Amino acid sequence: MGTWEISLLGLGVLLVLMMLGMQIAFAMMLVGVAGIAAIVGPKAALGMLGQVPAADTMSYALSVLPMFVLMGVFVDRGGLSRELFDACQGFLGGQKGGLAMATIAACGGFSAVCGSSLATTATMSKVAIPSMRRYRYADSLAAGTVTAGGTLGILIPPSVILVLYGIMTGTDIGLLFIAGLLPGLIAILLYIATIAVLTRRNPGLGPSVALPPLRERFARLVHVLPVLALFVLIIGGIYIGLFTPTEAAGVGSFGALLFALWRRTLTWRSFVDCLVESVRISAVLFAVLVGALLFSNFVNLAGLPKALQALVEGSGLSPLGSIAVMMVLYLIMGCFLESLSMMLLTVPIFFPMVMGLGYDPIWFGIIVVMVMELALITPPVGLNLFVLKSAVPDIGLGTIYRGVLPFVIVDLLRLTLFVLVPSIILILPQLARA
Repeated sequence: MGTWEISLLGLGVLLVLMMLGMQIAFAMMLVGVAGIAAIVGPKAALGMLGQVPAADTMSYALSVLPMFVLMGVFVDRGGLSRELFDACQGFLGGQKGGLAMATIAACGGFSAVCGSSLATTATMSKVAIPSMRRYRYADSLAAGTVTAGGTLGILIPPSVILVLYGIMTGTDIGLLFIAGLLPGLIAILLYIATIAVLTRRNPGLGPSVALPPLRERFARLVHVLPVLALFVLIIGGIYIGLFTPTEAAGVGSFGALLFALWRRTLTWRSFVDCLVESVRISAVLFAVLVGALLFSNFVNLAGLPKALQALVEGSGLSPLGSIAVMMVLYLIMGCFLESLSMMLLTVPIFFPMVMGLGYDPIWFGIIVVMVMELALITPPVGLNLFVLKSAVPDIGLGTIYRGVLPFVIVDLLRLTLFVLVPSIILILPQLARA
């Protein structure tokens, strides 16, 4: 069989295995090893199966992953989600749509230590939606706000998705974190502006609420200042070269431990539970990474990236047109895959082609994350929509679709802007390199 036949057969088998319920890590391992065996022989495939897990998971750079996972677990154990929402509500709640704006700000803060869109959506739906309902916010605005805010979980650093992208592509993880900062802040501001426009046109969507006394507002802020300071320390330390991303992960996890101890939410038993949960999450991520690397070796040996690049060059599409086609494919895949699966499945195929077109790997990493965010909230089957539906079953899907649509439009405009003006993403990494 030729390049296209064996590649498409492998991709087809992989999708079938995933639809049948096989975990993506093991599906990619199986297809990768079988594909390598078909191309270069069973002995080489089995050798690679033994070598890749040992060689790649023992990498010092990869220790950044469990450390950031542990940081997120410690901070979550400290009750950060409720404290963040209360602090943001104290300063934003007095405006029309203020609770929704506070939800977006809280999602941004929580995502900085969580790193997962689905987890951010599930957590904030339990915290924010009851409060918005208590003040008679429209369910559509409440649902749209939480699902859109949840997507910040994989963009604002430190992000597990960006760590995996950096490891898979050999891109500097610290520069990826720095590059994700400005787009993440712009996303928060655009979401808040969207809420302001919606509530200005229809004040009944999100009435203002009475603000607590100024003293109480600052008392709430004090509760979350340690975590905000920890975030600034991590990103600022990487930016000025004080420590590497791996060292930053160690600093972050230790700081998060101190935060949980300060909040007096950590007992010896819960400390052990945090370690066990971090090991469990890290093991899953490592298994997925090994599967992705084996699958990447398969598609590279099959010659699919070069074949795709030749196809693009022969089609007459401009580099920008090629990027646009990829974005459409990501939106389609978002109908049935979550963000981690999308990235691990597509980056081995698309990355070499994008580099051949002359694009910056840091820019492409942020664009991939942004389009995956958009896919998570695109009706009819964006996964964040169903996470919210499962967390708040009495909100109908039609209401969720109606509420998230303005945010989808804003995200499309934001994605278009960053594709056309790459310097917005690259300005901070360029300053960090200088």
